[in-house]
Amino acid sequence: RTTTGTALCAPSCLGNLLVLLAVLRCLRARRWVYSCIASITVSDLLAGVAYLSNLCLSGSRTFQLSPQLWFLREGILFIALAASTFSLLVTAIERYSAMVRPIAENEASKTLRLRGLIVSCWLLALVIGLLPLLGWNCLCDFQACSVLLPLYSKDYILFSVVMFSIILLGIIGLYISIFHLVQASSQHSSSRHGRRRSLRLLKTVLMILGAFIICWSPLFVLLLLDVFCNTGTCAHLHSLDWTLALALLNSGVNPVIYSLRSVEVRRAVGSLLCCCCLRLGLCRPGSCLVISDINSGSSTESSLRCRDSFRGSVARNTRPRAPLSSNSSMMSNLPSL
Repeated sequence: RTTTGTALCAPSCLGNLLVLLAVLRCLRARRWVYSCIASITVSDLLAGVAYLSNLCLSGSRTFQLSPQLWFLREGILFIALAASTFSLLVTAIERYSAMVRPIAENEASKTLRLRGLIVSCWLLALVIGLLPLLGWNCLCDFQACSVLLPLYSKDYILFSVVMFSIILLGIIGLYISIFHLVQASSQHSSSRHGRRRSLRLLKTVLMILGAFIICWSPLFVLLLLDVFCNTGTCAHLHSLDWTLALALLNSGVNPVIYSLRSVEVRRAVGSLLCCCCLRLGLCRPGSCLVISDINSGSSTESSLRCRDSFRGSVARNTRPRAPLSSNSSMMSNLPSL
């Protein structure tokens, strides 16, 4: 079981770590949406770690854990779920407000404001995930204990599921409104590129939201059954294993969505991999391609070129190549979606 779980966790964690490093190193100076992507990626990475720790500390090892360590083991998953949900909510609210009430705002100040909101979301997620550790548990009332999460109070589980469900319904409502606004504006807009860009970004976020709902809904349903099921009649509630595995699948799907749907993220990941290959000596400097410097209003179908420092040494002269700098294979400017 642990081997299977590790095989499931490893690609998910590596994929999210790769996307996170690409966003932080290559896209940190870009638009605010990448702060939200970074937050969702961190929560996905944390979900993978939570699942792996759950596997390693389950079975006979569970009885060796103190109640505090048990609450911490389970709480990490709730923290990851809350942080991911809040990040999706912040993204939806910002996109909706930008379309309904567009306000001229400096990109840097908007990014800074969004990062402050994201930090607040993580602090709130931390508090919600650790509420059982802080005292909201059933240690003093075993009749109120959950079957699937034995030390968790059913009231806490009901609170969590209802809160996350309401937030997800709100997010869905916001994106339905955004879709109608995009459709209406596209009929009056003369910029075909602007329409394509808005619709493409909207579809990307909807794919992320759809994957989140599909992968996490079985866990929500199972927890609700646990809440409304009497302790003596819950024989059908055996384990959370398969629902946790499906929730982890969401963490592995998101990096694929980012890479397939976003030209910027895809090329940022490619540049990061290229940088690693150069450092390990697995490829030649002249074979590493990055994105040309372009204006923010240019299309996503931009051409690739060799890095100037590489191109100059390869194409124009035969001088020995200079040692690579730490930024020699990284992208400086990336095209918009």
